[in-house]
Amino acid sequence: QVQLVESGGGLVQAGGSLRLTCTASGTTRNIDPMGWYRQAPGKERELVAVFTPDSATRYGTSVKGRFTISRGNAKNTVYLQMNSLKPEDTAVYYCYAAFGRIYWGQGTQVTVSS
Repeated sequence: QVQLVESGGGLVQAGGSLRLTCTASGTTRNIDPMGWYRQAPGKERELVAVFTPDSATRYGTSVKGRFTISRGNAKNTVYLQMNSLKPEDTAVYYCYAAFGRIYWGQGTQVTVSS
């Protein structure tokens, strides 16, 4: 059973930066794909950034050029560096992994004030 734990959310002013971390446990195998989605109040969950099964990266349109997904040295750890944050980036950010089935983390709140 894979478990995903996120950290790093918080409150930041517009134009600021945050880094989210997701660590997967429960397996010694590499997990792909793995990445981030977000959900704002009243909206559907949307892609932020993921590593695809062939280790390429894929970004949501609204975050391209501002957010960067990367892997940690520890196995099955991914980061999301978020720069030039905007109030519309406010959402709960969920770590995502596909490993036989879809797994979601518990979510971490990111709030960007104007």
